[in-house]
Amino acid sequence: MADKEKNVQPLRTSAEIDEMKWALRRFCSERDRFLFSFGINTGLRVSDIVPLTVGDVRNKTHVIKREKKTGKARRFYLNQALRADIDAYISGLDDAEYLFPSRKGNAHISTTQAYRTLVKAAEMLGRDDVGSHTMRKSFGYHYYKRTKDVAALQTLFNHSAPSITLKYIGITDEEIEASLEDFSL
Repeated sequence: MADKEKNVQPLRTSAEIDEMKWALRRFCSERDRFLFSFGINTGLRVSDIVPLTVGDVRNKTHVIKREKKTGKARRFYLNQALRADIDAYISGLDDAEYLFPSRKGNAHISTTQAYRTLVKAAEMLGRDDVGSHTMRKSFGYHYYKRTKDVAALQTLFNHSAPSITLKYIGITDEEIEASLEDFSL
């Protein structure tokens, strides 16, 4: 069940991202679609997303979050498009409510439940390469493709070397070679 047991990949195209959002909304719930949208737009780990409350994000452009894995405080930006999605999603909710409430009891969903919903939606699309890290990897992949700034991404992900970051986001040797195809001095 863990991501390490399968080859979890980023979603590399806008069409793949849109299909995943559609499948999450159609086969899971709006909460799960929003979780995915939040994850691919912030690059946060699932363990740092699921405990967020409405008050953590309401009327905010930045959120400071202590990462569960590293224990380090990280400030992350909520861009305008994500803020619009947040505003629509939290309309009518109280600040004390979890952004991703469990249907069982008064808690947030677990990371395992988040994983299950992502895998379920992916299976409906005929994919077997999606897991909890797909959101973070997709964020990193698209950030890198747009900016080519591996150093900033390495800092965002708190990786110790650029090579780790490139491997994590799925930048392959073939993609590097393709970028050199028409390069000449």
